[in-house]
Order: sequence, then structure tokens, then C-alpha cells
Amino acid sequence: MHDTPAPTGRFISFEGIDGSGKSTQARLLAEDFAAQGIDAILTREPGGSDGAEEIRRLLVEGEPNRWSAETELLLFTAARRDHLERRILPALTAGRMVICDRFADSTRVYQGATRGDLRAKVDLLHDTMIGREPDLTLIIDMDPKRALSRGLARASGEDRFEDFGAEFQETLRNGFVELARSDPARCAVISGEGTPAEVAQAVRRSVAERLAL
Repeated sequence: MHDTPAPTGRFISFEGIDGSGKSTQARLLAEDFAAQGIDAILTREPGGSDGAEEIRRLLVEGEPNRWSAETELLLFTAARRDHLERRILPALTAGRMVICDRFADSTRVYQGATRGDLRAKVDLLHDTMIGREPDLTLIIDMDPKRALSRGLARASGEDRFEDFGAEFQETLRNGFVELARSDPARCAVISGEGTPAEVAQAVRRSVAERLAL
């Protein structure tokens, strides 16, 4: 990441297994910031920019075994690089808050830990092509079976990862919990078992404590 202006905004990511409610919580935090007059953008991964949204369709639709883990990793990294260049870094440089529904931690857990032992390759690609971590990562944690039933009930057509099944979701949950343990300065685990309003209150408390907002 050479020759780019030093970011001045704050970068918050939401992570968690499919159906955990993280997308809802990212949206609620963005609405809360807007009500406070805080300039923020809400974005997502894979996606968030025109090129990355095109790659998203390749990743989240179709049969579970459509891509190998290695191909997934390259596609996610390509989407993230475009998103970073075209949306995230310009917003941060302008002093805006960035709220992102998933970022690099999802690749660390989904492709690095569960789709083959690729964590070293994930880290190498991230360091080489992305080189940016969120200032705060909020991991919405909940029971994988409940989360899976919620995710499939959406019938969004973007169910490729849910279609790997309950055991896969359990492995993902363990991966996110372990990730939080390994980086407690950046990551905070929030229980997703309450109502959306209750979880949102916990999210706001964590943001206030960690980022003094």
C-alpha cells in the first residue's frame, strides 16, 4: 500500500457466521451515527464497489463446490483490493467513518481455516495486496444452528456458504472466537442472542469504549 494518503477516519468491521445478525447490526450502527451527525458510510464484503460487486456474484451464488478454496481466496482478495482502493481508503482519507459488513477476518476464517489449511497464504496475500486492518472489529457471536436456520430462511439466493451445512458453521464460529482471542486489542465479541435492539446497545457500548465515540 505505497503512495496512498494516510487515512484519518476510523474503520469498523462486523464479523460473524452466516445468519448471526451482523448485517443488521452494521446497518443499525450506521443509522445511530447518522442520528448523531457522524459522517459515516456503510459498505460490505465481498462487494462495496462496482468491480467487487461483480466478483461477489461469483462467490456467493451457485453450488457449494463451485470454486476451490484457493480460487475463492484469489477472488476475495481481488474484490477486497478494488473495494479498498475505490471506497474504503477514499472515505478514511476524507475523515469519514467506515462501517464494513465483513472484511479480511472473514477470509482468514472461511478460506484460511475451514476450506483447507490456507492461513499462511491468506496472510501473505493480505500483507501484500491489502495491508490494512480495521480499527475495531465487532464479532457477533451466536449458536450456529440458530444462525443457520435464520440465514437459510432469508432465501436470498446467496446461500452458497450456508449450503455447506451446520458442521461448517460450527467450525466458522470457533474460528471467529479464536481470532478474537488472538487479537483482543482490535476485536470485541458481542453476543447476538438478544433482540436486535439489545445487541445494538452492546455494540454501541463497545464502540464508545474502544474508539471514544
